[in-house]
Amino acid sequence: MADAASGQSSRGRWYVLLLISVMYLITYLDRVNISTAAPQISKEFDFDKVTMGFIFSAFVWAYALFQVPGGWLSDRFGARGVLTGVVAYWSLMTAATAAAFNGASFIVVRFLFGVGEAGAFPGATRAMQLWYPRRERGLVQGVTHSASRLGAAIAPPIVVLIMSQFGWRPVFYICGAVGLLWSLWWALSYRNLPEEHGLVNKAELELIRGRGPNGEINPPPMEKQTNVPWGTLIGSGNMWAIMFAYFTYVYCLWIFLSWLPSYLIEVRHFTLIKVGIFASLPLWAGVVGDTVGGLATDWLLKATGSAKIGRRVVAIVGLLGCAICIVPAALTEDAYLAVCCLTASMFFLEFTIGPSWAVPMDTGGKYSGTVSGMMNMAGNFGGALSPIVFGYLAEGGNWQAPFIVAAALLVIGSAVWAFWLDPDKQILAT
Repeated sequence: MADAASGQSSRGRWYVLLLISVMYLITYLDRVNISTAAPQISKEFDFDKVTMGFIFSAFVWAYALFQVPGGWLSDRFGARGVLTGVVAYWSLMTAATAAAFNGASFIVVRFLFGVGEAGAFPGATRAMQLWYPRRERGLVQGVTHSASRLGAAIAPPIVVLIMSQFGWRPVFYICGAVGLLWSLWWALSYRNLPEEHGLVNKAELELIRGRGPNGEINPPPMEKQTNVPWGTLIGSGNMWAIMFAYFTYVYCLWIFLSWLPSYLIEVRHFTLIKVGIFASLPLWAGVVGDTVGGLATDWLLKATGSAKIGRRVVAIVGLLGCAICIVPAALTEDAYLAVCCLTASMFFLEFTIGPSWAVPMDTGGKYSGTVSGMMNMAGNFGGALSPIVFGYLAEGGNWQAPFIVAAALLVIGSAVWAFWLDPDKQILAT
């Protein structure tokens, strides 16, 4: 452990935040790259919109189904080994996307890719729950999710650049190699507990853990062998509220992650080069929204002492703000005004991330990995449905309806936050 003779706190937890943030960036770079490559893939294989919808959603179905196993593994065995393994595995599946040769093979490879990525956010949430005090949890969730949206934002111009020179297949080889390098970095640099890390001194450990009644530094909130009380979790009304609220968020998110480049080309008549620019603008706004929302929820929590206020207010403002902006984006005839509205929509949508991912840590305790996995599982069932619904509606020529459906779900999600979800209530006490 680092020397604490100076009495100043070390900064080991911020190095860990950098590690996790880079992983979040890679997750979205790997899942969004196919959206920008989709027009070329569709043309080469003569896929219609329904087929592309199923290819987009194959990842999300696997991602949803394997959230809970991913969270359970990290609760039980620690994030170091679990994240090393899952990132290496999904990076290989990313590279394997380049070898797909028909609709069925694309669906299979993207499903297997989703199995790997499913363990990423629950595992990282468990790591953050062990490495950061409660008052910093909204911030770190906001920063890491900002990094993920940064990955999504840089994907369109990077993919367009690679495709313009080499075609779409090298995109997946390059992205896969980046993930393999990260898994090696994580295995060498991370430890499951700050108590075990050489960059953390006693002052920083006290900041993370706090002190008990006798002046001793509190122990880490974990057990080596965790038996999850599944019946209690499944029977918890608060758990279901968390899951349903996140369902509405992820449903809307996947409009931006799957169909936005195709929408800009086919409806707004942008060229591929313009898509590389304008498809990234909403995602850049999401980068800002994630961090601002994380800071806002922690500030409100500190000012009021109530997670109910600190988490709810920020989430409700974000969901309603997105709903208000996404409707004119669909209805306006001005292509550039539509992009502006979509950019504002994504800012508000991502404003909800800090409170959404802080709640599993606030309410889940030592089961925060499992709770976040259940939340993300439910959310990504919405994400799996979103590209399919969008594809069917767009195939029929109705490009406006998908945005209206998303807006209605966001209003429902804000009501769940306001009247059902209680961030102050421990799930295991419900």
